[in-house]
Amino acid sequence: MSNTTRYLRILIGLSILATCGAVMVFATAFLYISPKLPSVEALKDTQLQTPLRIYTADGKLLGEFGEKRRSPVSIQEVPELFIDAFLAAEDDHFYSHHGVDVSGLLRAASQLITSGSIQSGGSTITMQVAKNYFLSQERTFTRKFTEIFLAIEIERALSKGDILELYLNKIFLGNHAYGIEAAAQVYYGKPIKELNLAQMAMIAGLPKAPSAYNPVANPSRAKVRRNWILGRMLSLGYISEADYKTAMLEPISAKAYGTQLDVDAPYVAEMVRLDMLARFGRTAYEDGYTVITTVKSNLQETANKALIDGVIEYDTRHGYRGAERHWTLPNDIDSDQRRDLSQKLEEIGRIGPWHPALVLDVSEKSASILLSGELQTTLEWEHGLNKTVRYISEDRVSYAAETASELLKAGDVIRVKMSDTTPRHWELSQLPKVQGALVSLDADNGAILSLVGGYNYQKSAFNRVTQAARQPGSNFKPFIYTAALDNGFTPATIINDAPIVFDSDAQGNTWRPSNDNGRFNGPMRLRQALYLSRNLVSIRVLRELGIAKAINYVSRFGFDASKLPHDLSLALGSHSLTPLDVVTGYAVFANGGYKVSPYFIDRIIDRDGNTVYRADPEVVCQRCNDDNLDEEPIARIEADSLDDILSGDDDALQPRYAKRVIDEEVAFLIDSILQDVITRGTGRKALVLNRGDAAGKTGTTNGPTDAWFSGYSGGIVTSTWAGFDQNLNLGRREYGGSVALPIWIDYMREALKNRPERHQKQPDSIISVRIDPDTGNLAHPGQANAIFEYFRTSNAPGEGFNQPTSPYESYSDDPIEIF
Repeated sequence: MSNTTRYLRILIGLSILATCGAVMVFATAFLYISPKLPSVEALKDTQLQTPLRIYTADGKLLGEFGEKRRSPVSIQEVPELFIDAFLAAEDDHFYSHHGVDVSGLLRAASQLITSGSIQSGGSTITMQVAKNYFLSQERTFTRKFTEIFLAIEIERALSKGDILELYLNKIFLGNHAYGIEAAAQVYYGKPIKELNLAQMAMIAGLPKAPSAYNPVANPSRAKVRRNWILGRMLSLGYISEADYKTAMLEPISAKAYGTQLDVDAPYVAEMVRLDMLARFGRTAYEDGYTVITTVKSNLQETANKALIDGVIEYDTRHGYRGAERHWTLPNDIDSDQRRDLSQKLEEIGRIGPWHPALVLDVSEKSASILLSGELQTTLEWEHGLNKTVRYISEDRVSYAAETASELLKAGDVIRVKMSDTTPRHWELSQLPKVQGALVSLDADNGAILSLVGGYNYQKSAFNRVTQAARQPGSNFKPFIYTAALDNGFTPATIINDAPIVFDSDAQGNTWRPSNDNGRFNGPMRLRQALYLSRNLVSIRVLRELGIAKAINYVSRFGFDASKLPHDLSLALGSHSLTPLDVVTGYAVFANGGYKVSPYFIDRIIDRDGNTVYRADPEVVCQRCNDDNLDEEPIARIEADSLDDILSGDDDALQPRYAKRVIDEEVAFLIDSILQDVITRGTGRKALVLNRGDAAGKTGTTNGPTDAWFSGYSGGIVTSTWAGFDQNLNLGRREYGGSVALPIWIDYMREALKNRPERHQKQPDSIISVRIDPDTGNLAHPGQANAIFEYFRTSNAPGEGFNQPTSPYESYSDDPIEIF
């Protein structure tokens, strides 16, 4: 027997022994591991962790929460070329093997024998599915065999398409992106169907090492990996030579995209997040809930702009405060230094419309500035510098600047914003210190239509609509006057607007309230007193009405009686309320006397499309009497996109009707007076809206520190507030009508477009009577200055009628003790 034959027999024998040994090892491992294998059937019902998504009432995305960004897609939605890219990168034998690639396993086995651990390869896509869904990431002998057996079981239980779908939705692809749809959004800001070949190959290269091949962090390494995959696709016949060459020439276009929101409503999103966390705990971030809010996207965007414009307008008229910081600049800035300075500006970051900029050089009538991205431009004199005044105090500003150097110097880090006018240009600005808030409700059901808790969430996450309890000032007076109208007063009741002094023996102090302008008008009608916002009249009304009776009455509007002051300062709004408290109260005026509760979540839908919660608000019945509530249909929040809000059923709930809290006669009278606030009172600026149904009230507190306007029209009720978080003075010439009202007007101008006027029906028991405007008594026949006034039939003036005498009609030097 030749040596060759002998060696051949030995080799064959060793091979048989090795094969038998491998079979025995495999069998032993199978017997040991198989009882512990998880059920593959669970994959058919896999629930992928999907973030919480929040939408407006009309289907626009306004928020997303969850550590893992994932948007599951079906295999039918994945472009064939994208699948080919993954097969080329990870498993080109996917359609021919049964879960295990023997050649890859042999390579992995040899590594295990020689080094004691598995260093690379061997995993098919099916094995990766087994690992990702059932196993840890450790590299051990037992785990590898478990992975193999699971892969075989998965191939038996599922189709190739099902396996690919599980894989493409589960894999981690860096930057918190799980699955290919999330990765497409994270790196390219668009869905998978819009990716080109080079972009698909880039994403397909990520599973091997998401950090090392991240196209944002390591673009050069990512490009090498991408090009290798493109070459593999060419060699496997997946793409043509022309496609390959075109894709190879594509630049790296990936960048870090945040969640692409359709609507900027971060304060609303945070309110929803906290609500969902309270309802479902941490699973709210993972179980794929969809929340449909009551917010309307167009109204929210309008509210955002109105508030920003309002605080900018206030901030501008109070003067430029100077640079945010100052950097020492070299004499000559080279390209590297310019890049470094630009990067520092990038780190400071844009806030809302305000971009950080570095002043490079200042001439007499212009300034050269550098922005992030190494953009260099010029601030021109005629583009705002010529009108800029400098801040001295809240009550004083300087003269307008005569040269640019009075405002700026080289090295100043400033803020600039793009103009609203065309042609667009950069103009000097600054981050406002004043803050503001706006909240708007549907007066008939309490649905929050828009909400802005501050001019920029990035600047301050404090929600001033729900968290900032501030003094409402005169914004609260309508509630006191409503109580008076329901307790014997009429719009023509004469009350003296004259000085009054209150002494308190217990506290040892004296209170001398006054009007905003320091003047007194003498005897005047109740209607005048409210639309002119006379403080002394309000105090006298409350004194005559009685504090306990007033507090009991105003609690009908939703105010917490225990938190209201039990003294005459209640008439001036000295207590603290949030804008949400105030707008809820004004909704009663807007809807004719019914109490509604504010809400912002309309529906919660689970990952399977089931509605797990739907709001059930009490709604106002506008077209039926209290005794016949079955005739009024309810209008749900409109759903005209997002597949009609995931095909939600809007007919499942029967309406619940809001309770009337003020008499319809009183509601009509106070609405009439609040309309006069706009037609002839402190809210006259709102006449620009040209609305016959607009009504509301200004509010200004001592200092002044708070500026308010709350009002309504066309079934929309809105409150706006402006002030400093630190309770600083706004300036002696600032009022609710100068700071808050312009914001309200800008918002309502858009909110009321195509919305018909809505006037409260005059009750049969309300009559209009000609009266003497000076006395409130019935006018004499032919009296030239007579006016019409509304009265209840029960207390309308007639022949021989005289106004009841008020103990506070005339001024007395005798102090009146506070009680």
